[in-house]
Amino acid sequence: MHHDPADLFASAAPYYARHRPGYDPRLYALLRVRRILHPAATVLDLGAGTGEIALTIAGDVAYVHAVDPETGMLAEGRRTGAERGITNITWTVGDSITLPDLNLPPIHVATIGKAFHWMNRAQTLTELDRIMTPDGTLLIVWDGYSDQRPRDPWEAIAANVRAQYLGPTRRADTTTYQHPEEGHEQLLTRSPFTDVEIRRWDRTIPRTLDDLIGLTFSFSFSTPALFGDRVNDYEADLRAALVAHQPDGQFTETIRTEVIIATRS
Repeated sequence: MHHDPADLFASAAPYYARHRPGYDPRLYALLRVRRILHPAATVLDLGAGTGEIALTIAGDVAYVHAVDPETGMLAEGRRTGAERGITNITWTVGDSITLPDLNLPPIHVATIGKAFHWMNRAQTLTELDRIMTPDGTLLIVWDGYSDQRPRDPWEAIAANVRAQYLGPTRRADTTTYQHPEEGHEQLLTRSPFTDVEIRRWDRTIPRTLDDLIGLTFSFSFSTPALFGDRVNDYEADLRAALVAHQPDGQFTETIRTEVIIATRS
């Protein structure tokens, strides 16, 4: 069954904003201490989604240009920003390919979250080199679901229930996710941003049953739209399987936040 990508992401957006845990607070503390975030900085948050990064750093910088191709994600970010009284973020439809058309000002800090692996990474780095200030800093951030951190037992349960409805292959619509063969760090050695530092933080947070249901709906490979008219059946089966594993409905989630801090040498 074919789905409109906009519908897929729009159906995930409320769950993404509500149930994704956000990046580790120690990441933002580091960026403040290092003065990467400062009151004069203009930031590009590329692949901003619902504004997980943009909304968190808006109070630390002069301005944030939040750019994402999905209007549903941007609408959720814009709504949250308005609720919080944040006025220094522009929410713009665009992506790494359309960067030259966005007429952005000189960028001091560019942030890219989990979206980087979906981009033409080499082309994106070339475009960022063109618009960033000579002393600009590139931050590539990701979290939670890499093979390098411990797996929580509920993850296998959720994967099994999802496979019963969508098959064993993780996909978003007709696209099957394949992790890039070349890691981000290796790619950066051939880019303008060759001075690279990597930092990691691990944490475990409590999760309720409703949290985990919402979290699964936030993933590109299990958004509500993918299940169509079977979404309620999927949710019921997932709830039953998780309760059978943990009758009190109290779970934990193990999360690893990683950042590549890259500058020109």
